[in-house]
Amino acid sequence: MKKTLTVLVAAGALLAAAGCSATPQLTNEETCARVKTVVSAQSATSDKAGMTRVANQLRPIKASASEDLRAPLQTIIEYFDESAKPSPDTAKLENMKAGYTQAGQTYGQICGAGGQ
Repeated sequence: MKKTLTVLVAAGALLAAAGCSATPQLTNEETCARVKTVVSAQSATSDKAGMTRVANQLRPIKASASEDLRAPLQTIIEYFDESAKPSPDTAKLENMKAGYTQAGQTYGQICGAGGQ
């Protein structure tokens, strides 16, 4: 009985591991195209609700984004999250602004002015 239980637990662990395969990583072009779709949507407004929507739509893209764009997307998401709070910490936003600007520049360099 003990051996059977051990075999079943091991088989279950293997099946679970096989089902949790990593998300395939996107190329720069694919990442740029997905981000462009999000930021060009009508829901991408500069008000708090729009910033929250954009950040939430960028999260799954960041998870599979190209190596070059993963960190800039994380910085942008964090900045949007703080900006969209009911009472954003202005000092924190000021500290985050340089990173946010750099992330935007990196995105622009990789994706081009038109976002490819």
